[in-house]
Amino acid sequence: MPVTQNTESPLHRIHNVRLTSALGVFSALIFAACAADAPSGLNAPASVLDRESASAAQLGVGPAPVRLRTSGTFAVLSKSGITDVYASAISGDVGTSPITGAALLLACDEVTGRIFVVDAAGPACAINDATTLTAAVGDMETAYRDAAGRVSPDYTELGAGEIGGLTLAPGLYKWGTDVLITNDVTLSGGPNDVWIFQVAGSLNQGSAARVTLTGGALAKNIFWQVAGAVSIGTTAHFEGVVLTKTMVAVKTGASVNGRLLAQTAVTLQMNSITQPAP
Repeated sequence: MPVTQNTESPLHRIHNVRLTSALGVFSALIFAACAADAPSGLNAPASVLDRESASAAQLGVGPAPVRLRTSGTFAVLSKSGITDVYASAISGDVGTSPITGAALLLACDEVTGRIFVVDAAGPACAINDATTLTAAVGDMETAYRDAAGRVSPDYTELGAGEIGGLTLAPGLYKWGTDVLITNDVTLSGGPNDVWIFQVAGSLNQGSAARVTLTGGALAKNIFWQVAGAVSIGTTAHFEGVVLTKTMVAVKTGASVNGRLLAQTAVTLQMNSITQPAP
């Protein structure tokens, strides 16, 4: 087979090598520039979709949360007094207004947080701050009206008022009756999902019954708007923010991960009340 002879001079070969190297460097620079622009170029649609997905996850499922404003700094807030069977353990601020501080019967060692009263008659560690309490009570009442005024419920009269044993998705629930939790009830949803329960009557949780959260659901996003009284049974466990027109009675040994915001009294009996994580 004939062999083709390379007739290029050494000078031509050096010139070709330099030209090839220059083209390679130029190509690398063009590639790097394109890669740097990728988020606004070829990869932009994926980035936009990721941002939209993140926004949707942040919004969550269910109604918009109820704004508690300054009442949201309290674990227990009452207009007409807080009674207690020693010893309870409350994590968060406690206050009562407009009634005198003498109606707040918690001991200082039962509260990890601040105790607010409207006068000098409260516990020795209490803060006399009627201004803060007036604002918080006003915000509590506003929050109650907000929750009660939500329209277009996702579920109406579910279980004829008995929700024990059910698993509840995020949404707006409405009952024209009392609501009973005689057995464990599960709220299943993500950390940004919201539940609002509108109860025209009373809310009664049986002894040892539990409200359980799954899927990352958070107590701060669960709102129980109750026109009547709220009763949490002996050794029961409750989750969420109570907004009641009347009173909350927490029976012996029961625990609450949430807030008790009552427009009359709150009664405690050796309970654990923990304000929700922000």
